[in-house]
Amino acid sequence: MKRIRLPLVPGVVVEFADRELALKKVEEWARGGTAAVQLVFGPEGCGKTAWLRQSAEVLRELGFDVIYVNPLERDYLAYIDLKEVARRLAEHSGIAEVKLADLAIQLAKYAIKKRKRKMAVLADDVFQAIGVDKAASYVKWMLSVIEYPPGEYENIVAVVATSEGVTRREIGGHRWASPRPMWNMAREGFKQLYEQIPGEKPPFEEAWRLTGGNPKLLGELYGAKWDVDKVLKELADRKRINAFVATLGEEERELLRRALDDPDVLFTKEGIPLMDRLVDMNLIVDTLPERDSWFWAGEPPPKRDVELGIGRRVAWQTPLHREAVRRALEST
Repeated sequence: MKRIRLPLVPGVVVEFADRELALKKVEEWARGGTAAVQLVFGPEGCGKTAWLRQSAEVLRELGFDVIYVNPLERDYLAYIDLKEVARRLAEHSGIAEVKLADLAIQLAKYAIKKRKRKMAVLADDVFQAIGVDKAASYVKWMLSVIEYPPGEYENIVAVVATSEGVTRREIGGHRWASPRPMWNMAREGFKQLYEQIPGEKPPFEEAWRLTGGNPKLLGELYGAKWDVDKVLKELADRKRINAFVATLGEEERELLRRALDDPDVLFTKEGIPLMDRLVDMNLIVDTLPERDSWFWAGEPPPKRDVELGIGRRVAWQTPLHREAVRRALEST
């Protein structure tokens, strides 16, 4: 399998690392098709985009025609021999994000109509582009291509990836998608990525404890010359964590303090309202399934890891997310 190369930060290009189980999941979908849209969700920056782009290569090598779009980045791939499809994607890559998201499905239907027997549509972060209120209808539209195709086909693979916890709740009330969580990189895979970063860097164990295997945060630390305080302040400002903590009553603050050590305390009757707000802010991931790899798009996290902030049901997206909340609580 050809390993793609991707920019980690400006000036640093790395080879796709790890995600062996996640790529095997793609091969599994390629053999049997996807009866429902596969909704892959997980922490921001955990590597969903890199995995989707590598998946496009895997599916191409397995004989699929592939359309990949990332509307927010105005990015696309078209591994397909229909010139009309490639031309229209190229022409429309500069248009409004919502139109590029819609175009991916329209062109997939067009390709099936033209007798493309094995088709894959990979949509990356489309919900931020089209709006949460349209998320369910978009997934239903993708599903209609599987259930009511405009022509005969052998296999269709339909995957949509998101970091938005609120989107998952919106779609989860329907049977149009199969939720597949993806976690940060496993330890050994993360080490492969860490070793590709040039120059002086902190020991691997320190990078692991800070990021929990999140490649985006690894890149941010490198870009900040490994200044943890700078990265934490940027994270807190971006998520408006201090303002959020200031809105909490004392009981909620105490619950949040307890969640720093055990995020599962949020998975209770009194904790769920606060948990939902933390999910909406992309600070935690909730309702984690069993650690059986069947339920996951890739290697699941451990059942519990106090150091990384991972509980059985709820987990902080990364240790740095947890630390940013801890500092906000201490400052108020």
